[in-house]
Amino acid sequence: MYNLDKTPPPYYGESNNHYTSGSTSVQTASSAMRLVYVKMTIGLLVTALVSLFSASSTEYMNFLATNSWFYWGLFIAEIAIVFFLSARVTKMSSMAATLLFYLFATLNGLALAPIFLVYTATSIAKTFFICSGTFGAMSIYGYFTTRDLTKWGNFLFYALIGLIIASVVNIFTHSSGLDWIISIAGVVIFVGLTAWDTQNVKRMAEYAPANMVGHIATIGALSLYLDFINLFLYLLRFFGSSRD
Repeated sequence: MYNLDKTPPPYYGESNNHYTSGSTSVQTASSAMRLVYVKMTIGLLVTALVSLFSASSTEYMNFLATNSWFYWGLFIAEIAIVFFLSARVTKMSSMAATLLFYLFATLNGLALAPIFLVYTATSIAKTFFICSGTFGAMSIYGYFTTRDLTKWGNFLFYALIGLIIASVVNIFTHSSGLDWIISIAGVVIFVGLTAWDTQNVKRMAEYAPANMVGHIATIGALSLYLDFINLFLYLLRFFGSSRD
């Protein structure tokens, strides 16, 4: 999902007009970012509603508990959508890309349903508001800062790979100490990625033709949606209260 090439994509159009008209690029970036946040918010709502509905269904939760293959199927399908959308978004219609993003949000809602059985609704809501405030602050910083966050992106990308490897190792070791380190690292990494992804999406919008705004908004919404969900899940480890 996180591209190693952090430089803005070239502009394939009337480059002289694009680079001499600063207000045009700013307006394009502003329109794209508004659309990014709208799509991301709708995606989060879809995930929340699907997750709540699924958690309230005894039949679904029993099916999920007794058929682990289905959970892994959801996980594999989500990864496939992320890679497919990242690679093919410019070759799809804006509507198709958006619908694929909402399909991803739906599948993620089905996968996240068990958290409502593990944690209390109050602690989930509290964590959501903490996550929203943290995410919002870092996204605002990423949007308005004049500092180039490219080095952040490079470092955080490799840190994310390390986090994934450590999480896989801990599946077998069941180390509470390593789990604590993973949780702290996860929060730090996704806080940073929120700022970097915001700046990166804004930068792509500034360099892209106007007819690509919808596509950029979809891939940007997906990136920030993933940052929000992962940040929420790691914060839930600290602020979530078990039902037991």
